[in-house]
Amino acid sequence: MSNTEEIITVNNYDKARNIFGQLDDNLKIIEDRLDVKIISRGTEIKIQGDKEDVFIAKRTLEEMLDLQESDNPVNSRQLKYIIEQLQNDSDLSFKNLYDEVLQVNYKGREIKAKTLGQKIYIDAMKRSDIVFGIGPAGTGKTYLAVVMAVKNLLNNNVNRIVLTRPAIEAGENLGFLPGDMQEKVDPYLRPLYDSLFDVLGPEKVNSYMEKDIIEVAPLAYMRGRTLDDSFIILDEAQNTTSEQMKMMLTRIGFNSRAVITGDITQVDLPYSKKSGLGEVEKILAGIHGIDFIYLDETDVVRHNLVRKIISAYEESGK
Repeated sequence: MSNTEEIITVNNYDKARNIFGQLDDNLKIIEDRLDVKIISRGTEIKIQGDKEDVFIAKRTLEEMLDLQESDNPVNSRQLKYIIEQLQNDSDLSFKNLYDEVLQVNYKGREIKAKTLGQKIYIDAMKRSDIVFGIGPAGTGKTYLAVVMAVKNLLNNNVNRIVLTRPAIEAGENLGFLPGDMQEKVDPYLRPLYDSLFDVLGPEKVNSYMEKDIIEVAPLAYMRGRTLDDSFIILDEAQNTTSEQMKMMLTRIGFNSRAVITGDITQVDLPYSKKSGLGEVEKILAGIHGIDFIYLDETDVVRHNLVRKIISAYEESGK
């Protein structure tokens, strides 16, 4: 290791402490990934090592500071992603990555990534044919998948959008709901409709559904089908059984893409049933073209209290 040294000074102790991480965990990650030595004293960070590694470590810390200034604190998973990306392109600005407009909704509002985790998720949906987006409520898993589905449809990359989710009862009984089967399952599909309406507007969505360009249906309706030229979203996938997960993944046809979203902490299946989402990574690990992206409470974009509620439940073990 050479004696190249760089010093970064943070303008206040609280910011420095956030950059360091709990028990200096963030600094340890940078040291391990880049083979540098980091010495922190108060608000000063000293980096020692080979010239190239020291430069990337410095850039990493600078990006962490920029992200913190824009209220996007970095967790360990995101830090590893930043280091990896800076090793490929040291000029990359993660703060600027949020400037990419994914879509303009029907009211004229620009839709962008709001957290680094969301950006990682979006990038995965661009490059991989099958993406698993796993994380708690409020992280934008389903909404961003719908946005990317619409983007692919409008760009003529696919001919249709298929959105599905299992109609699993969370403490309620479908039999008590009024109407025929479609009317019974519609409340379970409502979040998918809401996302579509926000992006395209109700009139356009209804027109596309009448033409079968967009289909929203319970998972049971997917059995026996082959979905070609489609952007497929399986939502609430934690409530699929192993058999249902296999069934859905094998529906994917030529020129199709699929995004599977879910929260493995919110399984509503009977205790005798294993969650298909909970075991699928072990089964599909290492297959090229499949990405697993994990979002967490730092990616929650709902009310500020939602992030605190999720953290509190995690700490309680519930």
